[in-house]
Amino acid sequence: MLSENPLFLIPFSSGVIFIFVGFIMLKFPPKKINSIYGYRTVASMKNQEQWDFAQIYSSKKMIKTGISLSIIAIIGWIYHPSENTATILGLGILVSAVILLILKVENKLKSKFSKEQ
Repeated sequence: MLSENPLFLIPFSSGVIFIFVGFIMLKFPPKKINSIYGYRTVASMKNQEQWDFAQIYSSKKMIKTGISLSIIAIIGWIYHPSENTATILGLGILVSAVILLILKVENKLKSKFSKEQ
């Protein structure tokens, strides 16, 4: 059953959350560097200019990642492995998406701001 397939549920629900959080962060980005809210890495917190850029760029990437995860969830409609296999695949897809998101944002920060400093 589709509603019980982790290969559908994990990417789809995560994708919806990514889209929602991405829109919230895009509409209401944190104004100042803080330790609670926003895209927080060493590179993004280096100065206010990098912080401001990272918030907008990461929000847009998060929305795109969420859309991609939701589309990838279609695999769960087609492929019905055992529950353990589906869970491992679903989590693997999610972790890969998060790693790619972080790498893309960090690389963009590095390429944009290493030239300026």
